[in-house]
Amino acid sequence: MKRIIQIPSARILGAFLAGALLVAAAIFAFNLNGLPHLSWAADDSGQGVLAAAPLPGLGPDTIPNIVSNVSPAVVRIDTAVQQKARKQNPLFNDPFFREFFSDQLRVPSQPEIARGMGSGFIVSSDGYILTNEHVISGADTIEVTLSSRDQPYPARLVGSDHDLDLAVLKIDADGLPALPLGNSDSIRAGDWAIAIGNPYGLDHTVTIGVISAKGRPITIEDRQYRNLLQTDASINPGNSGGPLLNLKGEVIGINTAINAQAQGIGFAIPSSTVQAVFDDLVHKGGVDHAWLGVYLQPVTQEIAQYFGLQNETGALIASVVNGGPAAQAGLQRGDIVVQFNGSDVSTPANLIDLVSKTGIGSQVEIKFIRGGETRSTLATIEAKK
Repeated sequence: MKRIIQIPSARILGAFLAGALLVAAAIFAFNLNGLPHLSWAADDSGQGVLAAAPLPGLGPDTIPNIVSNVSPAVVRIDTAVQQKARKQNPLFNDPFFREFFSDQLRVPSQPEIARGMGSGFIVSSDGYILTNEHVISGADTIEVTLSSRDQPYPARLVGSDHDLDLAVLKIDADGLPALPLGNSDSIRAGDWAIAIGNPYGLDHTVTIGVISAKGRPITIEDRQYRNLLQTDASINPGNSGGPLLNLKGEVIGINTAINAQAQGIGFAIPSSTVQAVFDDLVHKGGVDHAWLGVYLQPVTQEIAQYFGLQNETGALIASVVNGGPAAQAGLQRGDIVVQFNGSDVSTPANLIDLVSKTGIGSQVEIKFIRGGETRSTLATIEAKK
């Protein structure tokens, strides 16, 4: 899936990917086509959304019992990438140099293998596994190791999305344990959180903390994450793709990234994001992202004063992609978007979220300020190419 226009974040967090798969464990029901369907842990009413029932108290056996129950569904993921062999130094063709400097000039003539490792978790009894896309990106081979089996399973990639940093793998096995996916929307800052993964190859390492915040946006290299969970449960390289759990043993997030310059600051993709795109990953192998075709920047105090605005709300268009939905709608560089499809726009991140939740092909009204005058236009949302 090519990456075209993504509205950039104004800040770049000094963080790095935690090097492993983040996985939301989930119970799957199968549809008529035999493909898994990710479902929420059901509430007493039988609805598909988890009720905000109070979490159990934290007794002396609470954490050990949860770990004992969920650990069989947490897996280790090993990847291998074959790198091209480097060309031999031309000086090595000279007999003199070969005799006296062979050790310094010799380079591997065979391709080298780069290996990686991460975490993941089983989401269906017949072998579907969730993880981070960055864990398996570019891998030539993928192997999955379960705690109940010494030999790894070869795994194939079913679907992935670079922007969301999610991937679904499949191994040929039946009768496997699977984790239920909880409702990340119902959790609060201060709720307990349990992270399980394979940091630095230490399989099934358990750390405990709390949810520090919700809705965090961060940028790591070319990925712009939105709406992440922040936790102080220790997350390290190798944890990526492993589950972040509540005290019911339900997956509420996929451990994804850490702040390399601080302690106790980790991030996880919320389970609600997984729920929204899992079917597309399995059925289509990827996710279609709604796209407006603009680069944005925040409305600062200086920008607000320059344009004569009363406050610092809205999203300033820094540039417009030729031929994109915004360009076709007549939007221009310097316009300030203040409303999208009836919803007020407070920040660029707010506009990004509104666009991402809009159906592809939908026609929306956009209100914007140009030259001190509020105007409106209609735009048809497209899939990012």
